[in-house]
Amino acid sequence: MSPRVDIYPSTADLESAAAREILHIVRLAIRNRGVCTLALSGGETPRALYRRLASLPPGEAPDWSRIHLCFGDERMVPPHDPESNYGMVRHELISRVPLPAGNVHRIRGERPPDIAAGEYASDLGRTLSFSGGRFDLVLLGLGDDGHTASLFPGTDVLGEREKSVRAVYVQRLSAWRVTVTLPVVNSARNVLFLVSGSGKKDIVRRVLASPGPTAEIPATLVNPADSPPHWMLDIEAAASIRPWTEVSGNE
Repeated sequence: MSPRVDIYPSTADLESAAAREILHIVRLAIRNRGVCTLALSGGETPRALYRRLASLPPGEAPDWSRIHLCFGDERMVPPHDPESNYGMVRHELISRVPLPAGNVHRIRGERPPDIAAGEYASDLGRTLSFSGGRFDLVLLGLGDDGHTASLFPGTDVLGEREKSVRAVYVQRLSAWRVTVTLPVVNSARNVLFLVSGSGKKDIVRRVLASPGPTAEIPATLVNPADSPPHWMLDIEAAASIRPWTEVSGNE
């Protein structure tokens, strides 16, 4: 299935539309199953989105008590480190909304990588049992080398089919990461790529122009079983794609 691609005239418009899309998915999941499980991404692009979700007025905010927040990947740093995905989400979202502590499921970046991966896999198994064994939404970013979550080119985690979570050493970064694996991403009910900025226009073009999945560009391996990935781009990130792909209009 071809991906859905939506382009927005500014980063602010992208953030607003992404917030609406996430709220729609959350409400639908809660209505259908009584709970919603989300896998969040780190990095700078979703930071303002999380802040926007945290500032919703009472009439628009979701029922946070029915939402479980998980993470797609994590750097091996403690939660107070500026590089921590969890630390960023805690600051921008978790600390600002009435989310029960037991509904936050973080990867413990302060632990040894294999131990952190094993602990998170166990936690994830319990958490996803609330939503039929799969995420309602996986939110993803895109690196300039085509990686998403911590699924990097040249890493053996791309071939993982059994484990839900893996520790992975990224040679070019000389660093360990912990990441969910492709089977987890591709089993999600919804997958949303959120990409902004002119620095991403070339890799966005490469992903969307790819004739098929290729390990050289890991984001092309994201092919959910139930629905195509939804790409939400600002106009700068989308600047190179029009000759290669159909795009839908902004809202």
